[in-house]
Amino acid sequence: MMEIGAKSGRRDFPGGVWPVMLTPFTERNEVDYPALGRLTDWYLEGGCSGLFAVTQSSEMFFLTPGERIEIARYVIERVAGRVPVIAGGHVSDSLEDQIVEVNRMSGTGADAVILTTNRLAAREEGDEVWIANMKRLLDNIPRETKLGLYECPYPYKRVLSRRLTEWCADCGRFYFLKDTSCDLENIRMKLSLCSGSNLRLYNANTATLLASLREGAAGYSGVMANMQIRLYDLLTREFEREEMEELSDALTMCALIEKQWYPTNAKYYLQLEGMRMGLSCRVQDAGAMTGTQKDEVAMLRRITGRLENRFLREVGHERNG
Repeated sequence: MMEIGAKSGRRDFPGGVWPVMLTPFTERNEVDYPALGRLTDWYLEGGCSGLFAVTQSSEMFFLTPGERIEIARYVIERVAGRVPVIAGGHVSDSLEDQIVEVNRMSGTGADAVILTTNRLAAREEGDEVWIANMKRLLDNIPRETKLGLYECPYPYKRVLSRRLTEWCADCGRFYFLKDTSCDLENIRMKLSLCSGSNLRLYNANTATLLASLREGAAGYSGVMANMQIRLYDLLTREFEREEMEELSDALTMCALIEKQWYPTNAKYYLQLEGMRMGLSCRVQDAGAMTGTQKDEVAMLRRITGRLENRFLREVGHERNG
């Protein structure tokens, strides 16, 4: 079987599932580090290839600068080198503040600091402004710091254009791209431009995931790894198998839960998994999640169990047989 992302460049980061980590909070609205430790272990047990800490799913725009640094450090220490840990580097508007944030995050020991694409230029500004600001940012970050890119949807989504993708691939300083384009043609363009470079693409969209893996994407880094991580691990490892098309169809329909009441619903799913974690969030009122929405999450977990029983058993049987 072809290695995941075999059409991509160097193998600095493994292919597979990279969950976008949640942040558990206590009832006093403080980061719940014991719950974060249990959550980190759950990701590892589920088969993750790496962890993306301090991202939008982590509620990074609602964390203090100190909390962002401490969360990254805590996860890195908990993982203890078993898988790579990357972390979002900046949320500020001004470039000067971003430089400070990125360098502080680099000091945590993260395997890469991830730059948010919408922070480098305003919505109405073009690629040249973005590149000029990125050059200034890079000039103030040590060259040994590995970097990545995240097409974060908030406060607006800036999907990399052909010009920006080519520039970042040629730059040589970027290793990880969390793609949120949800557009297979855009993904194909990026994969072509990144071929032979350090930059590897991790798709956040389930509907295009299987096709993108077969065309050279490195893996998955999206919301549903907070609920169906074992199935996404299977899909990213066994994407060439014919039966993965049926699994992909099922996962795509399951992924509609993203539009429900996320990230509260993911925390509720994890409670059903036996995780000791509260539902509190800073981005939304967790108490506004309705009983029907909770029932839908419970249904999703039952569907997930049936899919695991079928596909994990089938693939395991063939491997052992």
